[in-house]
Amino acid sequence: MTGSSKLVSRREALEKVRGWQASGKKVVFSNGCFDLLHAGHVEYLQAARRLGDVLVLGLNSDASVRRLKGPSRPVCPEGDRATVLSALQMVDALTLFDEDTPEELIGLLLPDILVKGADWDVERIAGARAVLDHGGAVLTLPLLEGRSTSTLIEKILQHASQSPDSSGTA
Repeated sequence: MTGSSKLVSRREALEKVRGWQASGKKVVFSNGCFDLLHAGHVEYLQAARRLGDVLVLGLNSDASVRRLKGPSRPVCPEGDRATVLSALQMVDALTLFDEDTPEELIGLLLPDILVKGADWDVERIAGARAVLDHGGAVLTLPLLEGRSTSTLIEKILQHASQSPDSSGTA
């Protein structure tokens, strides 16, 4: 895995979250695969960060992404995805999770605010019950229309199949 100053273990994430909360900071948590980072991701993460003082991300491991999205995913390995996300100013920390959902991770961290995209009903958001029971909030944010990793992958594949030189050279 490539180096990333913001990528921390689950235990380190817990220590960071508890420290931030003890100092009065509001911790926002979100999660996802973030396979091919696009404008929709960036706008979503900026909006999530504005809800609090720090933003912590749960990043699906490669094995988790494969189980959720299929054998051809992720396109980018977890180390690369963590490096790209760590470079974003609005992200304060991130940690990998190997489960299909981050429910266990969220139950451990107990952020002040849990955020997902508006395509999720609050009742279906993993970890929502734990956050609400702990006095936190669960919010959904609007998504940037027409932006998704799956759509990007489809466009790339369509372009590659229509290209006279589909050898993969640039």
